[in-house]
Amino acid sequence: MIVEELKNILEKIVKDSVSVERTENPEFGDYFSNVALVLAKKSGKNPREVAEDIKNKIKSDVIDKIEIAGPGFINFFIKDKVYTDCLKDIDKNVGKVGDLKNKKVIIDHTDPNPFKEFHIGHLMTNTIGESLSRIFEFQGAKVKRVCYQGDVGIHVAKAIWGILKNKDNFPKDSASLSEKMKFLSSAYALGAEAYEKNAKSEIVDLNKKIFEKSDKEINKYYDKGKKWSLEHFDELYKKLDTKFDYFIFESEVFKLGKKIVEDGLKKGIFEKSQGAVVFKGEKCGLHTRVFINSEGLPTYEAKDLALAETKYKKYKYDQSFVITGNEVNEYFKVMLCAMKETNPELAPKTKHIGHGMLRLPEGKMSSRTGKVITGESFVERVEELVKEKIKDRELSLKEKEEIVEGVAVGAIRYSILKQSIGSDIVYDFDKSISFEGDSGPYLQYSYTRAVSVLNKAKKEGVKSSFKKVPEKVSDLEKVLYDFTDVVSRAGNSYEPHHLVLYLTTLAGTFNNYYAKNKIVDKDDELSSYKVALTHAFSLVMENGLWLLGINHLSKM
Repeated sequence: MIVEELKNILEKIVKDSVSVERTENPEFGDYFSNVALVLAKKSGKNPREVAEDIKNKIKSDVIDKIEIAGPGFINFFIKDKVYTDCLKDIDKNVGKVGDLKNKKVIIDHTDPNPFKEFHIGHLMTNTIGESLSRIFEFQGAKVKRVCYQGDVGIHVAKAIWGILKNKDNFPKDSASLSEKMKFLSSAYALGAEAYEKNAKSEIVDLNKKIFEKSDKEINKYYDKGKKWSLEHFDELYKKLDTKFDYFIFESEVFKLGKKIVEDGLKKGIFEKSQGAVVFKGEKCGLHTRVFINSEGLPTYEAKDLALAETKYKKYKYDQSFVITGNEVNEYFKVMLCAMKETNPELAPKTKHIGHGMLRLPEGKMSSRTGKVITGESFVERVEELVKEKIKDRELSLKEKEEIVEGVAVGAIRYSILKQSIGSDIVYDFDKSISFEGDSGPYLQYSYTRAVSVLNKAKKEGVKSSFKKVPEKVSDLEKVLYDFTDVVSRAGNSYEPHHLVLYLTTLAGTFNNYYAKNKIVDKDDELSSYKVALTHAFSLVMENGLWLLGINHLSKM
């Protein structure tokens, strides 16, 4: 990549690390560096004189010219041949790099709990986790996806309590999955309310029976409720184009978690406190958390210690990522601090990534009160808006259904990924489905436009070729060149929004090129080049959309 080549050249000259970035204004070249300003500040010299001195020492076959601008910025103009040569290498593997070649990565995301609905928070975690998984794969990693689900614990006890109180209305096997999930949701809300008011001890006792599997009636309702929940989640995974390699449940890890903590208690890692076993996080500058409660049951913290070991037994990973909402950031800091003592081998391999919240203009959600914005209802609401938008288009019913689902999921994924992972998002429904500008459908539409151009070229017999190139390249060639570098940046920083920003710029650049050029024209000697350039754009956009978890569509 040019940016790395320029950095290497400058670092050899100044004997220090330097920064090289893309310019926003083409009048100032293709890349720039502020290295002269940095050196001048340290030495007290005039920055323009320092820049001129560096400029005179630079030798490179890729640079057309160098200019010094403003207080001492070094601007690099790259030879057009670099960009046109790059276009010839663009194929279906464009963007694939070796940053993580042969590294084993396991990524834990989505994690909806049986007996509770798949809400928009899970939708956000799924979007981020799936995109990072795909980016890591493009970086050469061997990625395994994990869905870790809480099938035991106080939330399940609340749901079972609600079921037992309303068992006369327990859905029959013939009921729809939607009806079954509504019943489970209402049962959980009922149990959650009772837990806060007057049934806490009763639900705590029920929780023990669920752990022990000691009651046949409870086991019956538990097994059916868990089965329905998982079936419902599977429906959503298909719509979201997500596949998991491993499903791990809390019921699989709670015994190991308890053992890890009990062993750590003997070693002085944990302490007893008021009938519970705790970890004093203060020694890490954090806070104390309970790992085994006063009822003798392992908490989330203990089970997460066991989860890390369980994942490693399934897949000997080099790095493990856990994607959750950022409301548990402090929790994970304490848990990872404890893991450094219970398993010093796995703790450094484990990274928690906390994301912001997805909110609607009408306010927050709460599964405790039953006022949940489910992932399913959220997607359906966006689908209805898309359906209305394309209702007058001359398309078959099947085509419309594919477009509605593809555009809706694309709109949601783009809206979630377009800003830094840690930021909260207030979802703008109308903006999200816009076919113009800052939206997923805009990227999909730009790709569809390119496909339409390529189909026209095929019909008119204009073949794709780079044999004859223009005297001067456009902005489109330059933006296409950056794709591989952006994939690396997104993966190395764990921030898919770099890709979103890039693809939005790329789509806009292509659409400007399309508006200014007649691409398919048998009488134009450069038409074959323009078609080849359009094909290169379609390949980059196709891979870029895939990395975001957005389907590319041939018709819109």
